[in-house]
Amino acid sequence: MKKRPVFFRKATDRMVKVISVMAALVGIFFLFWILFVVVMKGFSSFNLKFFTDISLDGEKGGIANALVGTIVITITSVILGVPAGLLGGIFLSEYGRNSRIGDMIRFASNVMMGMPSIIIGLFVYTIIVSNTGTFSGFSGAVALAIIMLPVVLRTTEDMLSMVPNSLREAAMALGTPRWKVTLHILFRAARTGLITGVLLATARVSGETAPLLFTSLNSYYWPAEPCWQFWHFFSSPTANLTVTINDYAMSPYAGLNSIAWGASLLITAGVLALNITARFLFREVKK
Repeated sequence: MKKRPVFFRKATDRMVKVISVMAALVGIFFLFWILFVVVMKGFSSFNLKFFTDISLDGEKGGIANALVGTIVITITSVILGVPAGLLGGIFLSEYGRNSRIGDMIRFASNVMMGMPSIIIGLFVYTIIVSNTGTFSGFSGAVALAIIMLPVVLRTTEDMLSMVPNSLREAAMALGTPRWKVTLHILFRAARTGLITGVLLATARVSGETAPLLFTSLNSYYWPAEPCWQFWHFFSSPTANLTVTINDYAMSPYAGLNSIAWGASLLITAGVLALNITARFLFREVKK
């Protein structure tokens, strides 16, 4: 085989490195540009009323109802999606590792991870909203839970698969039941990775807008008003940050535009904090 001159190989290597560095710098530049614009335009709208009031007249108010609605919807989606994802990951790692049904579940979860979120929102609209005749915060939480499910499932499988088999064998040799081995030994060994997967899944769904347009829609009032009527979460549209940003950003009122920038900064900071926390925990797993 004829060898290429050393000069051309080194030149090709340097050219690829330069192109890679330039591409990375372009991406970082636009990332910091977006963050700079969001911070500059959003921070000016931060005040006490922004976090404690609701906006009704187009020029004054805040996003308290949308913030509460987002927190409630996200927590509900975590309650619905995380346990199912953990159980699915346990099955794939411990019981169906080499089975046909395990392969089918892995394939389905990979397809779901790449599925556009608007399709999931339309699916939940068909099975819940159209049958109940009303938008609701609960239907939005179901849509976000479906998006979260494959992320938690695959992360759980990967983290449990990284635990050495010697731990399983040692525990089962002492007569420990399989479920106790999974919960008390494997989960403890992989807890950092599991928490990382849950945080990444939460960050993934907390900024979704399209599914909520078909399910929760939006509201200019509190999620449950009066506060003890919690069933409104299951039977009426619920305010949330992402749809509020979408509505207020296109409003002709400058006051609502300012609120939209502030909400954008708030949700960006929340998603960024979740991602940084997850990356920090994942770095500890590698040590």
